Amino acid sequence: MDDIRITLEHPSLMPERKHVGDAGVDLKSAEGLVIEPGGIAVVSTGVRLAIPYGYAGFVVVRSGVSTNHGIVLMNQIGVIDHQYRGIVYLPLRNTGGEPFEIHFGDRIAQLVIQRVELPGFDIVEDLPQTARGAGGFGSTGI
Repeated sequence: MDDIRITLEHPSLMPERKHVGDAGVDLKSAEGLVIEPGGIAVVSTGVRLAIPYGYAGFVVVRSGVSTNHGIVLMNQIGVIDHQYRGIVYLPLRNTGGEPFEIHFGDRIAQLVIQRVELPGFDIVEDLPQTARGAGGFGSTGI
């Protein structure tokens, strides 16, 4: 795959890998704000991407931001389809007990670009049987 084409609202917002070979690139905040406990904010990254056909971007909050401050993505994992060309926004919720302050340029999420399969669907009368069958939540034991 070639490099991902990108536009930035500011050069310092360029997504970066902290270490060579990291799967995720850090996404930074393009704004400063405070998310109060229980509050929700939609935070701009100032980044627009041209993800190639057959790939998608998957966004997750950084583990330190989540575990140390209780900040989570409202949709848990954001999916960026190859057709989307708008700014990447992060819908964040503060599940912690303290206000969380975000400054311009803070690393707040990670983006992983991954190849995706694009199968169709065939309607059938029955599905092949398996040992698990229709066993759902908790069916395999603790």
